Amino acid sequence: MRDSKILKSILFLSGLIAAGIGASILLDPIAFHGASGIKLTDNINLLNEMRAAGGALLAIGVLIISGCFIAKLTYTATLVASLMYLAYGFSRVLSFGFDGLPTAALIQVAALEIAIGALCIFCLRKYRAQQSV
Repeated sequence: MRDSKILKSILFLSGLIAAGIGASILLDPIAFHGASGIKLTDNINLLNEMRAAGGALLAIGVLIISGCFIAKLTYTATLVASLMYLAYGFSRVLSFGFDGLPTAALIQVAALEIAIGALCIFCLRKYRAQQSV
């Protein structure tokens, strides 16, 4: 599946989403989170934490996109995309239980993250199955 257009498309889109969100959080965390109804104050420490997470998400997105173009990174990129999206999605679901339900937009984000993660797991399983053949 290394040369699969479907896998490359999924990696490209999931990487683009991660990199875009990461860049947005890194460059303007107040505006990014404000769009979801989250009010960040002028707390320098909180902004520092948000920007650090944004930078990490940007780097992960770049790695995922790299899996489209560098064959040796395809498996790693698919694995990382699966783990990242499922970790975000299921962490949000865990938060629903601990903290209550957030806005509808954040519930939709959780569903999207789990769906993308599941799609990447599907690709990962198919990719591994074809590697062993």
